[in-house]
Amino acid sequence: MTAGEKEIRKLTVELGDRSYPILIGSGLLHASGALFKERNIPVKSPVLLVTDAAVEHLYAGIVETSLREAGYTVARATVPSGEQSKSLEVFDELITKALQAGLDRKSTVVALGGGVVGDLAGFVAASYMRGVKFVQMPTTILAHDSSVGGKVAVNHRLAKNIIGAFHQPEFVLYDLDTLASLPKREVRAGYAEVVKHGLIWDKAFVDWCDANADRLLALEPDALGYALYEGCRVKSIVVSRDERENDLRAILNLGHTIGHALEAVANYSELLHGEAIAIGMVGSARLAARFGYDPGIEAETERLMRKFGLPVRIPAGYDTDAIMEAMMHDKKFSEGHMVFVVPTAIGSVEIRKDVPAAWVREIVETLKGEAGRS
Repeated sequence: MTAGEKEIRKLTVELGDRSYPILIGSGLLHASGALFKERNIPVKSPVLLVTDAAVEHLYAGIVETSLREAGYTVARATVPSGEQSKSLEVFDELITKALQAGLDRKSTVVALGGGVVGDLAGFVAASYMRGVKFVQMPTTILAHDSSVGGKVAVNHRLAKNIIGAFHQPEFVLYDLDTLASLPKREVRAGYAEVVKHGLIWDKAFVDWCDANADRLLALEPDALGYALYEGCRVKSIVVSRDERENDLRAILNLGHTIGHALEAVANYSELLHGEAIAIGMVGSARLAARFGYDPGIEAETERLMRKFGLPVRIPAGYDTDAIMEAMMHDKKFSEGHMVFVVPTAIGSVEIRKDVPAAWVREIVETLKGEAGRS
């Protein structure tokens, strides 16, 4: 099979001489070798394929076979599935694997998996020999967000993504066929980030997601391809305008201040990332009402999250003090103030650097108190 046999949706992240394409379509993993050569990925230097235990038996062999048939030497590294693999301990293991495989300055690290694998493998690529090439091959809906934009990181026990770098991929290869193997819970969680891209940028896309929720949850190919293209389009526009999050790019963090704190408090083991972000977006919408914006934003945000089967309340057992402390460690806490992305309408947001901690605590408590009634 060649890459041209099926429709490929293509976007470009515009970063001057570091611009790169996002390719979205079916059957792309089988064309990995040809696509690597099209992007001038060096053949003579070893490639490190990083994947996780859930993805390895499904897709790693396909990618390895295609790359080897194209002349690449491939070493495979498999990490445990789940957010807890985004650690300095697993990072160290992957650096050891890279050394043992003989990776050099012209080598490429390939991330085959969800957001955890992408962030972890990307940080390895950013750090090894002060930076080597890497390629993103997302296999989850959620990773349509994390695979674009070059943010790579591992977690600390006190804060998510606090140890990391900006390191752009050579390209993003998004094979839609891999999404058919996702558990239903991960499908639902992935759509939190898809809808988020509409909530921050494009009301028409929010309306489309609303009208097509059943098709999306059923993974109908046409609807899925369009939704992921639109989500990646918003992300690529924002990243092209503000690569290193000096201002505009921060809008992509809608829901993440509370969401990341919930993940940290749960030790990255109870809530999926998309589930935590869904709760966080409801919390941000409640903040919008505090700042005088239409209170209907909250009702609409909550309705959309529920429509995609996502949680909208903080589990009652979570400790409020621990949640607040985790937010203080978050990168979005600055100069003594809490920083939140707050919706001003469906499809637009603003960055507020003046959010009173008392408001946030009250919202956290309220979302916990309503948990049994959600």
